[in-house]
Amino acid sequence: MFGRPSNPKPIRVRVFGKTDLGKTRDHNEDCFLVADLTRGDASLQPQVRDHELGPRGSLLVVADGMGGAAAGEVASEMATKTIYEQLKKSWGEETELTAQRFAARLKEAVETANGHIHAYAKAHPEVRGMGTTTTAVGVLADHLYLTQVGDSRAYLVRDGVAVQLTKDQSLMQRLVEAGELTEEEAAQSERRNIILQALGPDPKVKVDLTFQDLRRGDVLVLCSDGLSGLVKKEEIAAIAGKEQDLATACDKLIALANDRGGPDNITVVIARFEGDGLPAETAEQAGHQTYPLIDTETSTEPVPVYKGSKPPVPARKARARWLILLLAGAGAAALYLALAR
Repeated sequence: MFGRPSNPKPIRVRVFGKTDLGKTRDHNEDCFLVADLTRGDASLQPQVRDHELGPRGSLLVVADGMGGAAAGEVASEMATKTIYEQLKKSWGEETELTAQRFAARLKEAVETANGHIHAYAKAHPEVRGMGTTTTAVGVLADHLYLTQVGDSRAYLVRDGVAVQLTKDQSLMQRLVEAGELTEEEAAQSERRNIILQALGPDPKVKVDLTFQDLRRGDVLVLCSDGLSGLVKKEEIAAIAGKEQDLATACDKLIALANDRGGPDNITVVIARFEGDGLPAETAEQAGHQTYPLIDTETSTEPVPVYKGSKPPVPARKARARWLILLLAGAGAAALYLALAR
């Protein structure tokens, strides 16, 4: 059902990534990583930028740090490095190269990164409270395995259409799912940057683990909200799906976000998948699909769905309605909501 590591036909991965300061920030708290797990090589060197997918797969990560001063930079760098090093060690020692083991090890690596960041912050008061979003994607055979914490995103571009594979762990996403707001209203809200989870602030984190089948010609785009907050998915599809040079595609997407003000750091990773090891067609639809880990593995438990009040009256008649306090995980997190006029 999931992946065929023994498939003898080749799958080629072409990948590139870039991060940019943006127009208003004085330092960059974003970080990204691309790696060939079979070779044990995390870099943007030519042998990684265009490689044949090996039996242990590949890894792509985008992290968007937070915490003020240099804390965000520390958190995002720790996240990408720890996820890679932990996965390289645990998955590298596996003798069963199955999809179940790969997905479990990937999720475990993200949880390990959370523990490391949390412990570091406790030991260093100057960065206490730091955290980072993380979207980490493992590629094994003909499937993607996606882990999500926060509001960085993964899109799949197929046949010129971009579909969001991850769900934001954000206040706005929960309100949209609860019918409190439309997607358009959420995108314009002053509270659109409130996230419900990040790696680091709490000792434990709930990782959303999902999967997606691949077909020949698919393009995967990972990005921080410095891009997704300003560039529509249709624009991402138009650039990433058509531009054959991935470095140029990254430059174009970043330039578009900067042209619209660039209020945040901007990071994008683009991967294109080709080769006879991938089907030309697939019956499966692209989208957010929870990966079913078996009982012997660590269970995956997405962030609880927000349950709010009845849908609000139209915005032009609305007043500030209510305030909710949300306690989640091992720590207490305050959640504020006010519906504007």
